[in-house]
Amino acid sequence: MQRKISPGIYVREAGIVERVAEYCGPQGTRAALIGGKTALSVAGEGIIGGCKQKGIVISDEYWYGGQCSLSNIQKLAEEIKGRADIIIGVGGGKALDTAKATAFRLDMPVISVPTIAATCAAWTPLSVTYTDDGIFIELSPMAQTPSAVLVDTDIIAAAPVRLLAAGVGDTLAKWYEVDTTSRRSTGAVIMAARETAHICRKVLLEYGSEAILSVKRREVTFALEQVVDAIIMLSGMVSGLGGDECRTAAAHAIYSGLTCLPRVHEVYHGETVAFGILGQLMLEDRPMDAEELAAGLIPMGLPVTLAQLGVHNPSPEDLQHVGKGSVEAEDMRNMPFTVTPEMVVEAILAADRVGRKCLGQGR
Repeated sequence: MQRKISPGIYVREAGIVERVAEYCGPQGTRAALIGGKTALSVAGEGIIGGCKQKGIVISDEYWYGGQCSLSNIQKLAEEIKGRADIIIGVGGGKALDTAKATAFRLDMPVISVPTIAATCAAWTPLSVTYTDDGIFIELSPMAQTPSAVLVDTDIIAAAPVRLLAAGVGDTLAKWYEVDTTSRRSTGAVIMAARETAHICRKVLLEYGSEAILSVKRREVTFALEQVVDAIIMLSGMVSGLGGDECRTAAAHAIYSGLTCLPRVHEVYHGETVAFGILGQLMLEDRPMDAEELAAGLIPMGLPVTLAQLGVHNPSPEDLQHVGKGSVEAEDMRNMPFTVTPEMVVEAILAADRVGRKCLGQGR
């Protein structure tokens, strides 16, 4: 058995962005910042100021390109090579995944500084890669494990509330997917992954709504801290502990299939995954569980219908594309039974009916 379980250190603290340089240590004295435009505008000044005080030179700031795509990773690797000896990734999931993949290509350490809590990308030694147009390609292991994950709760609390809700949706999928994919596996490590995933679900359903309210008020609260830890650290630990036996399944595969529709590109990853969980539950013939989950997602502003994803009256051709894309996604292979495109179409339409029922829009 082999596992990449965790980064070197995890710090969740208000104001930590100004102390990023303290965690570069002996790894490097020249740092390249890779991030999103908004993220760099929010956190860049604090990072650069702190690095300057510690004698660490910022070689340059690099926009990650808008997608974690092979072309953007290659371009960044060519631009940074020889100009830095450590990479600091700043931003959301796609920016951090791009930074980790670039660091892997350059055999260079990377520090993750998430400016939102929308996925566990800051933690994991994986990168979700897309085409330049945003269509999912694969979950790539060619990503550097971060030497440090530094989460500034002041910045998280000031981010758009939809992003935190998306993080809740993405992380809730951990339990539903791990519960399915680990059924044929045994052993202490798999048990630990399952229990950690179950804790994630418990924390998010208990504190999620309160944490979202905290962000609306731009306040750092105990509830927000618990939810951030669940989204970034605990969720990342599930992947690290579980390995291939506890990977993503139909919820993320349905997400991948839905990205075939350009309208869904306007919706955050975790929002689409939240609907994908409902689809997975319907694939597993668990309508009561789907209804219970939908009732919990609605107060947090997460989508439970296709219309809430921007998909209004999908054509048969649209649905065929989604079904085909879902079953072709690597995640779907982790389901304990064979899934066909027709089964996916039926499941997402059934999930949509459950969502509309819970919203009081009829069956």
